[in-house]
Amino acid sequence: MPGSTPASATAEIEVALGQPQERSHRRVALRRFLHHPAGMAGLVLTVVLVGVGVFAGSVAPGDPFAYAGKPLQGPSASHRFGTDNLGRDVARAIVHGLQTSTLVVLWVVVIAAVVGVVLGAMSGYVGGLLDDVLMRFTELFQSIPRFFLVLLVLALFGSGFHNMILVLGLTSWPTLARVVRAECLSLRERPFVEAARSLGAGNTRILVRHILPNVVPAGVVVVALLASRIILLEASLSFLGLGDPNVMSLGFLVANAQRFIRIAWWMSVFPGATLGLAVLAVNLLGDGLNDMLTPRR
Repeated sequence: MPGSTPASATAEIEVALGQPQERSHRRVALRRFLHHPAGMAGLVLTVVLVGVGVFAGSVAPGDPFAYAGKPLQGPSASHRFGTDNLGRDVARAIVHGLQTSTLVVLWVVVIAAVVGVVLGAMSGYVGGLLDDVLMRFTELFQSIPRFFLVLLVLALFGSGFHNMILVLGLTSWPTLARVVRAECLSLRERPFVEAARSLGAGNTRILVRHILPNVVPAGVVVVALLASRIILLEASLSFLGLGDPNVMSLGFLVANAQRFIRIAWWMSVFPGATLGLAVLAVNLLGDGLNDMLTPRR
């Protein structure tokens, strides 16, 4: 039947043309990652930090903006990271700041992944004039300094939480799109794709069933590296006062600590260390994923 491939025929094609070997390569790559110290450390740290952010309400219950004790108290048994100039608990604020970073990264990655994968796959698989148009559009976005573009948009349309997510997501896709395009350009000429096409598989089926699953590994590496940049961008915008004032942020905590850095070191050290640890964790994870895939690629 045109536009579809019988399951038995598809299985025979995969056996004949090497897709089982591809799955074997993936198993080897997974074992390589499990023996990669930096990658595993990044994975553990990322899981712990994301877990703290997701379950912030249970880890540090209460309003992070609420009064918790005497202002500018140092670390103690009752306030492990001390209190800030308004008597807010710094530890609780950091936990809720991690929640903000987690939500921003999650939604920005989803938006960037949808836009980047769709445009990159269309450009790489179809080729021709569509490829030229989409790549020029992508290069236009890459030529504009993203940080200043985000600053301009937030200054014009407001610094709400949803506005930040939307503008970061719509400016973070170009690198992923170019990687997906490059993978699709290579994969569309592979024998298993030609075999599926000769058996009547449509372009949509070939793209979804045969090409995109093989693009995922390279895309995951790009997304992991993208996540660390998003964490820093969100913190930088909040540091400059362009974050949502009703949402706790690590960047806001660091900015608020500037005036008290000589008399209350804990106000800047603990939020800054948490921010640095989050970026380090994601970068280590991305480095491990990259090293895992490099030998195969």
